[in-house]
Amino acid sequence: MEFTASQIASFIDGKIIGDENALITGVSPIENGETGHLSFIAQDRFSHYLDTSKCSVIIVSEKLLAKNNYTSTLIVVKDAYLSFQVLMNLYQEMKGRKEGIEDGSSIHDTAVIGEKAYIGAFTYVSEKAKIGDGSQIYPHVYIGKGVKIGKNCKIDSGARIYDYCIIGDNCVIHSNTVVGGDGFGFQPTADGFKKIPQLGNVIIEDDVEIGSNCSIDRATIGSTIIGKGTKIDNLIQIAHNVKIGQNNVIAAQAGIAGSTIIGDWNQIGGQVGIVGHIKIGNQVKIQAQSGVNSSVNDKETLYGSPAISYNDYLRSYVHFRNFPEIVSRINNLENTSKDNTNE
Repeated sequence: MEFTASQIASFIDGKIIGDENALITGVSPIENGETGHLSFIAQDRFSHYLDTSKCSVIIVSEKLLAKNNYTSTLIVVKDAYLSFQVLMNLYQEMKGRKEGIEDGSSIHDTAVIGEKAYIGAFTYVSEKAKIGDGSQIYPHVYIGKGVKIGKNCKIDSGARIYDYCIIGDNCVIHSNTVVGGDGFGFQPTADGFKKIPQLGNVIIEDDVEIGSNCSIDRATIGSTIIGKGTKIDNLIQIAHNVKIGQNNVIAAQAGIAGSTIIGDWNQIGGQVGIVGHIKIGNQVKIQAQSGVNSSVNDKETLYGSPAISYNDYLRSYVHFRNFPEIVSRINNLENTSKDNTNE
């Protein structure tokens, strides 16, 4: 697709400095700009590219302007990062959406497929499953018995949605994620560990995105719940009966043990481990690789393993790095004290 600077500016309510007819045929990172390409600058540390980039058009935050003349044509907006996101979403919509059922898919007679939905080749849709209008189910997806998928969802190739799980509207589930596998429930006996049947399901509310290679386990009874607007990165384990609130972000390789309850608007870093049967409040920040083994109040920031207050951890870490020197000083003080006593 080709666009002029003026067309792009009209999409994001931007002000043009330079040639409004400058033609764009692609996009580039600002560090590797090319003639005929579009990029953006939203942070001061990249502002020097305003004078050096080869990009024909640059979207820039107004606070970064230092003069009125630049080599590239500029589209000035309040927040360049957000404006660039708007453009990317528009471009995604312009690419169009697939519709129809491809050859090689298997759909049970009792399944219900909504209008303008897409079912890719070699996808299996089980009995009494329901797929909402406009949803995109890509090849090699498994949809279990009684599964309900809302409108305008995207389920990427290789994902598995097990029996009776429920997915809301506008959700994205990336490749090879499993929703609704058995929870890790076993009862120790004299003869070994006996499996506890996992009879519940998973409920994923509206506007959730789940990365690739995640496992979200069904509840033993009841539901494992992922709240509206939550975003989950790749390679994450969420155990049975976990309840995650709205608008959380959880980074890669985090693990949440069974029956833990997490509130709203939390930020959980990569490789964080959270034990089971605790409660995490709202607006909590947990730094990467932290281990959380007790309940957390609202608006706390944690670090370490086991996790403690972020500021306490930083103060303690300064002493930990100097620990050999501190021990040496203590030994010297003790030796001096002994010498004085002997005298």
